[in-house]
Amino acid sequence: MTESTQPSINSPDLQSQAFPVLSPIQVDRIRPYGTVRTVRAGEILFESGEAGMPCFIVISGKLEILMMRLSGEHVFVTYGPGGFSGEMVLISGARSLSRGRVAEPGEFLEVSAEALHSLIAKDTELSDIFMRAFIQRRLALITGGMGNVTILGSQYSANTLRLREFLTRNGHPHTYIDLDNDTTAQELLDRFDLKVDEIPVVICSGNKVLRNPTTQHLAKCLGLSGAVDESRIRDVVIVGAGPAGLAAAVYAASEGLDAVVIEADFPGGQAGASSKIENYIGFPTGISGLELTGRAVVQAEKFGAQLMIGQRVAQMNCARRPYQLSLENGDILQARSIIIASGAQYNRPNIANLQQFEGNGVYYAATFMESQLCGEDEVIVIGGGNSAGQAAVFLAETARKVYMLVRGKTLSETMSRYLTQRIMEHPSIELHLATELEALEGESHLERVTWLDSSSGERLTRDIQHIFVMAGASPRSDWLRGCVALDQQGFVLTGRDLDPVLADAPRKWPLGRPPQMLETSLPAVFAVGDIRAGNVKRVASAVGEGSISIHMVHRALAEI
Repeated sequence: MTESTQPSINSPDLQSQAFPVLSPIQVDRIRPYGTVRTVRAGEILFESGEAGMPCFIVISGKLEILMMRLSGEHVFVTYGPGGFSGEMVLISGARSLSRGRVAEPGEFLEVSAEALHSLIAKDTELSDIFMRAFIQRRLALITGGMGNVTILGSQYSANTLRLREFLTRNGHPHTYIDLDNDTTAQELLDRFDLKVDEIPVVICSGNKVLRNPTTQHLAKCLGLSGAVDESRIRDVVIVGAGPAGLAAAVYAASEGLDAVVIEADFPGGQAGASSKIENYIGFPTGISGLELTGRAVVQAEKFGAQLMIGQRVAQMNCARRPYQLSLENGDILQARSIIIASGAQYNRPNIANLQQFEGNGVYYAATFMESQLCGEDEVIVIGGGNSAGQAAVFLAETARKVYMLVRGKTLSETMSRYLTQRIMEHPSIELHLATELEALEGESHLERVTWLDSSSGERLTRDIQHIFVMAGASPRSDWLRGCVALDQQGFVLTGRDLDPVLADAPRKWPLGRPPQMLETSLPAVFAVGDIRAGNVKRVASAVGEGSISIHMVHRALAEI
């Protein structure tokens, strides 16, 4: 059964940007990049889940784009002459989200994804048209809850939250069905022969059923993890897709370097979990971390950087050059240079049963999705840095009360002044300095918490079901041990910080020159962002380091 559904775009201006009609002159400029083919009514040009989907420009006839849902196929949009198919997967290389079917016979101009990349790089006007259209179409799919993924899950399931967070923070449109509230829940379970203990279940590309998959398995199904050619030697491999890694990717690709970014979970890092960043230059009203890093991903992919999502570096072979990075799935990447941007992760409170409630009351991000789980309940935010402050202010918009627990005795040393003032003056935020979380209680979900005021020795227990942990940071550097010099906390030493320890580094420095400012104790291996010792923990600082590291990469590559 085929049903028609309208794209979720309300503004006429955005509608025209999402679905522009190319002029005959513009189509003629595209012809050298493609092949004209005659199509017949009912012909399927591409399927949901298909890799390597081309772009089709309608010369004559009509093309309809179908979204595959549990209720059947839905017509998302129909293109006439001058219209063209595609959205962000043509830039990222991920699998198709839809089915393309010829509605009326005619002639279509078929342009491969590679040829489209070349066109976008050379033609500014057409680049703007295609990129705006692809971005607006992706936003329409996200807003409408459409795509090639359906999650059947429960709001009380930590694994459901994990998968929804993975898709949301990767900007991947999907449909979510809450089995706790959906009246057809049992029918859906019976339809796919599912058991309750197999939840969450993911329907990938309309036909693949994944039972409680790992994020890596889901990324592979969607084509987000990319393919590795082990014989190919990359100019630069960037490990981590936080602000620093993404900035490095944008500048590397835009300057012609063969660049690939490896990201274990989702782009954005800690910044991507911020509900609103108000002190980043150029955004006076603030911008969410998800939106900021999402734009950076689009920029990097537009210039030709490859992003491999759901891939984790297990080990670095630094005994020879080109360097080799071994991924957890066994693939090996070869690189002339490496940028370490794997960031840091929030420290977990030292509570025995903490893991029991992770995803079931304990969260490490404060975005719209997590706030929906809390409703108007009271919540706790742990931490005294900017991320914690941004989370407290954001959650206070909907929560009845936000208790902010800070281990230190002041906020002024760790938090920007504008946030400190806002927290102190907000009627729904209650600040507790010199205070630490001490105990958690509950069955399947967090029910009660106890915290300790170390100044007075007072313990307080409250019925609170939601805690947001954003305290401290530990570097993700285990895979680097034995290759580069680290400080006592495991952060990577670079530049002049290496002077006292370079002679004792894991490997002897082989060059006559000293390490560059962001260079580690290995030539052509750089560290940027939160993983670098001495880094200023600000998004702007991370972006700056990622950007200037490419200048240093060029200098290092010239020495090879």
